[in-house]
Amino acid sequence: EVLTLLVLVSPLLRGLAVQLHSAVTGSYVPGTHSIAFVTCLNEHIARDIARAIMDKRLAAGVNILPKSSALYFWKGELEESTEILLLVKTRTSKIGELSNYVRSIHPFEIPEIISLPIEQGNPGYLRWMEENVPRD
Repeated sequence: EVLTLLVLVSPLLRGLAVQLHSAVTGSYVPGTHSIAFVTCLNEHIARDIARAIMDKRLAAGVNILPKSSALYFWKGELEESTEILLLVKTRTSKIGELSNYVRSIHPFEIPEIISLPIEQGNPGYLRWMEENVPRD
């Protein structure tokens, strides 16, 4: 019971347990990787941020999706704009570092950076992600 509690409480021990489980069973542990969504004002900014993320090895890959319309409240006013969406594929353990880095280079006062864990997917693709994002 104490060991189980320690594994659940300690992120480092939990990370090691996840790696051990994956190595022993050969199966993907849901939530090991995530997709982060980052919106950008235009394609030039999106490409610059995507390249910077890749240069820092914070992701296995970044998709740049074309313009979409956005409606949102900003400082009490309803705004409408077009945005470019980045889909950033990375380790869940890198989301904090990724978010901090993007905030440091993004021109928006409060950039949208949200993530969702990957529950399952193509095993070969998930292995590729594992190989292309360095561990912490």
